[in-house]
Amino acid sequence: MTATSDPMQRAITLAKDAAARGEVPVGAVVFDPAAGEIVADGHNQPIADHDPTAHAEIKALRAAAAKIGNYRLNGLHLYVTLEPCAMCAGAISLARIEKLIFAADDPKGGAIFHGPKFFEQETCHWRPEVEQDETYAEEAGALLTDFFRARRKSKKR
Repeated sequence: MTATSDPMQRAITLAKDAAARGEVPVGAVVFDPAAGEIVADGHNQPIADHDPTAHAEIKALRAAAAKIGNYRLNGLHLYVTLEPCAMCAGAISLARIEKLIFAADDPKGGAIFHGPKFFEQETCHWRPEVEQDETYAEEAGALLTDFFRARRKSKKR
């Protein structure tokens, strides 16, 4: 485990790393609030992994589960730079994450405050506490906007 004073800042750094690799800039950190330490982290890498499920949240949850030896991540928090999609919301629920903290909202693909509002569904058996970290929302959103703007420009050439 790695001690840190700001898990969302680590998630932002991971998102930047993803963008530098040509992946959509999203980073995620599984954090143990009791110990004040990062358990695991990840960034988007479906292109590199040839895996459509290799979202930042999934990568971080898998690494955390492997590290602690349990698929249930009770008491842990997940910090993500972007509102999770439905697939990731399902994984967060199954992992029993205690609290989800995300930076930028995602009106098109998000599933927490937008779209299916996964945690509000009757079929969702575990609902973490959810918080949006407004402090990093603009920075995380700008990473995504800049990434897709650059991608559109390169395709026009």
